[in-house]
Amino acid sequence: MTHDWLLVETLGNEPVVAAQGRQLKNLIPIATFLRRSPYLSAVQTAIAQSLQTGQSLTSITTKRDRVIRTEPVVMSDGRVHGVQVWTGPADEQPPERPIPGPLKWDLTCGVATDTRESLANIGKNPDVEVTYGRAFTEGLPSRELNHNETRVLAMVVKPEAGQTLCSNWDLTDWQGNPIRIGFVARSSLEPGPGNRDHLIARVINWRAELKGPSASVDDLAKRILNGIAQAGVHRALFDLNNWTLLKWLDAPCPFYDWQGSHLDKPCVHPDDQPVVSSMTKQFITGAASGVLRMRGFDNDWVLIHVTINRVELKPETFAGLVTLRLPTESELSDTVLPKSAIDKA
Repeated sequence: MTHDWLLVETLGNEPVVAAQGRQLKNLIPIATFLRRSPYLSAVQTAIAQSLQTGQSLTSITTKRDRVIRTEPVVMSDGRVHGVQVWTGPADEQPPERPIPGPLKWDLTCGVATDTRESLANIGKNPDVEVTYGRAFTEGLPSRELNHNETRVLAMVVKPEAGQTLCSNWDLTDWQGNPIRIGFVARSSLEPGPGNRDHLIARVINWRAELKGPSASVDDLAKRILNGIAQAGVHRALFDLNNWTLLKWLDAPCPFYDWQGSHLDKPCVHPDDQPVVSSMTKQFITGAASGVLRMRGFDNDWVLIHVTINRVELKPETFAGLVTLRLPTESELSDTVLPKSAIDKA
């Protein structure tokens, strides 16, 4: 068996290897990965024990020539997402252990929950970032297009139980440094509030080695987006089923509270739903636009000009390519909204 730490995801029907050291592995069953190892049975037992107890364990093989160490990957709600396992000579210390970060996406409510470890791995500053009630887009790189990103977006727009994804992405951390992360995600139904099942995507991420060729990026799409970028205009992908922000294609918009500081306040003013419904019908056959009141800071509402085009993420799965900017004086004069458009909420 390799002397690197193995990251084993345990949310499916059988434990699967997601990473060897910091190197991505494509969810290989542990029994297949260690099929030639005489310690397979002992490793499987150690993983099962750590999964059951949620505790780190150290055990010795029957011949007392190998030590097996395990470290569970535990989400803040107590659910074990996986187990890291290392096997080596009894007199040898394990190498530095990559720190995995558990997180979860509630695809039913549109809310992400992170941990300090998952935030640090994706290049965020865990000392200033919140872990609960995060917008999905905060976990995706703005202005960068990574391989398999459409699969993640499609998982949010058209969620289904039993979906899995394992990939590497290249990002930029909060200090401007290039980094690479690996992650594995799996969706399933779980009991939620009000006796209602919620579709949850549970994830483990880790900091991968930034060496070798960069992760695949859609360079043509990136050049097109950069070529038509405009100052004061902010483009993003939205799930138009519930107006959940999925990903910024430009720098994040500073005009409204897209991060959802007030979780009890919708993204769009409730009285503007007729406008939203009309725009949704229009963009099926072409672009639609209008002025909407969107969630502002300090409990106010902000008038934003919104243009929507439909984008197919995968067959029969669509998102809205939304362009946001401040409305012109002419657009404001043509907009008929109740007086509450400028009132405090």
